[in-house]
Amino acid sequence: MGNSESSSSSQRGRASGASSSRPPLLSKPSFRRIADNYTHLGDLKQDLRRRGLESCNLLLGVDFTKSNEWTGKHSFQGRCLHDVSSPQLNPYEDVIDIVGRTLRDFDDDNIIPCYGFGDATTGDHSVFTFVPPSERQLPGYSLEGIRARYRDIAPNVVMAGPTSFAPIIRQAVEVVKENHNAYHILVVIADGQVTRSVDVEPGQFSPQERATMDALVFASQYPLSI
Repeated sequence: MGNSESSSSSQRGRASGASSSRPPLLSKPSFRRIADNYTHLGDLKQDLRRRGLESCNLLLGVDFTKSNEWTGKHSFQGRCLHDVSSPQLNPYEDVIDIVGRTLRDFDDDNIIPCYGFGDATTGDHSVFTFVPPSERQLPGYSLEGIRARYRDIAPNVVMAGPTSFAPIIRQAVEVVKENHNAYHILVVIADGQVTRSVDVEPGQFSPQERATMDALVFASQYPLSI
């Protein structure tokens, strides 16, 4: 942005008088920083309401790629980040709890669709729902139901990859369309970035990066925050 602004300034200097009808640039930035130094959850909720968030529909996407095993070896006492063998909450459960408690008061029905991606069955091309076949009439669960269902699912998921956020983003768009374009917030909980192999040339994108970017552009046409 700095280079572009500098170039534009010099061009305006050279062309002064030739395009006097061109509107002047703003002398001050038209944005302001949103403070995030909240001391407790109540402060955050109050600020969200003050900034205009009255209601939303929450969606969760959970990363089940193989890197959760490697990352956990260095950051979670040598255990997979999805390990649920202990009463202690794992990092994913911590985030689900924090996000859920923060946003569920804004969720109209307190039912949260939740999906997994990146495992051996979905890879980088699809997602799976947390809702089992016997309960497919349900769109999702309450926060408490998600936590319980996650503990049922996690031990049985075969983690794989590669990592792409495109499938969960496109699934979120489908949910938005099914709900008559009601505003939704998709929260993607992952341990790392989209897959980029070492043989990808500088300035180029991996298939997963490209798919994720395309999905983000597609999702920008809908009332969806990610």
